[in-house]
Amino acid sequence: MQSENLIHSLIEQTRQIINQVEKLKNYDLNTLTWRENKTSWNILECIEHLNLYGDFYLPEIERKIKNSTAYSEAEFKSGFLGGYFAKSMLPKEKLNKMKTFKDKNPLHAKLDKSVLGKFINQQINLIDLLNQSRNVSLNKIKIAISISSLIRLKLGDTYQFYINHNIRHLNQIDRIKALTKKD
Repeated sequence: MQSENLIHSLIEQTRQIINQVEKLKNYDLNTLTWRENKTSWNILECIEHLNLYGDFYLPEIERKIKNSTAYSEAEFKSGFLGGYFAKSMLPKEKLNKMKTFKDKNPLHAKLDKSVLGKFINQQINLIDLLNQSRNVSLNKIKIAISISSLIRLKLGDTYQFYINHNIRHLNQIDRIKALTKKD
């Protein structure tokens, strides 16, 4: 895939994500904190989970871009592992539940609407990083994943994984909203 097309597509997806979360600011706290059962996340917990991943990935990506001497290439070729991880994050027809690591699980955390603002700010930062990535290699820059510093994915795959993870949990929020009968 052309590197520029990938970056453009990821920026557009991120803008749509921002728009979806902006709408959540209009919901009352009772709706944002409603949960189907005691072990399910509410809307704010879904967003806080994404914030925890943003806290890990965004500074790492920024640091790697700043320190990179590898220039951009016309083509991005997804790695085997990176492509697999990115695709595994996409939501499927039948929900494929995944175990969340304890340090990324906000279940029953005391949260307020500020998590929405933090998430939106992270996504604005992500768009800035994507724009900066036009000048560096999406293939040669490697980013350690949150579960193991031994596994490193290409920058292009990391972006796809990270954004697909956001999309996955926004779909989860859509399911929660349907259960609460909210738009």
